[in-house]
Amino acid sequence: MLPVAIFRHSPTEGPGYFAIFLEQHGIPWKLIAIDEGETVPELADGFSGLCFMGGPMSVNDPLPWIEPVCALIRDAVAKNLPVIGHCLGGQLMSKALGGQVTRNPVKEIGWSQAGGEDSAIAKNWLGPFAGRPGTIFQWHGETFSIPSGATRLLANGYCANQMFVLGPHLGMQCHVEMTPEMIATWCEQWADEALSVADQPSAQTPETMLGEITEKLPVMRQLSEQLYSVWIRNLVR
Repeated sequence: MLPVAIFRHSPTEGPGYFAIFLEQHGIPWKLIAIDEGETVPELADGFSGLCFMGGPMSVNDPLPWIEPVCALIRDAVAKNLPVIGHCLGGQLMSKALGGQVTRNPVKEIGWSQAGGEDSAIAKNWLGPFAGRPGTIFQWHGETFSIPSGATRLLANGYCANQMFVLGPHLGMQCHVEMTPEMIATWCEQWADEALSVADQPSAQTPETMLGEITEKLPVMRQLSEQLYSVWIRNLVR
């Protein structure tokens, strides 16, 4: 089977549980470290699917790899090769598919809840989470619009567009790939950012985020496994 290409844009925002899930299902994957200067492939050929991780930059920044990534996403979509994006990755997907990425009304940082839509498409992707709240992890200040033809899966009061699907493609504003180690690293690396908005109901302090791992992570893991299980069904075998 061809590998899933996983694009990393920041050293501490790796694939996390997504890679663990692929390995548990015998699916090979290849890391493409954009943060280390690796080149973006021109075509999606040679991969069974594409995955884009998070990063502290904006898709609107004048970075040399943004447009090549968007072109690669469009190539994969044209070839019906599944694409999945986490946070920045979801924003890249939206931008590539004609959507816009703009400043969100508030920063969302830490554990939160988002309500699942109840459409037929949402029921297929969300399974038992369709029509009810799910636990997710956040760290973003921007938001994407839903591309034309796509369907929103998840929303909450702080960010209307938490997740969308277009055929076999899944774009997420939230981070369902988190591991305890990733959360600890982010809480240390970006503590000042979290503390600067911790007085807002949409954000948490590093102490709170870390203290809720035992309670919240297993609940979110159920959602991530549901989403990833649907996504891998369409991989090129």
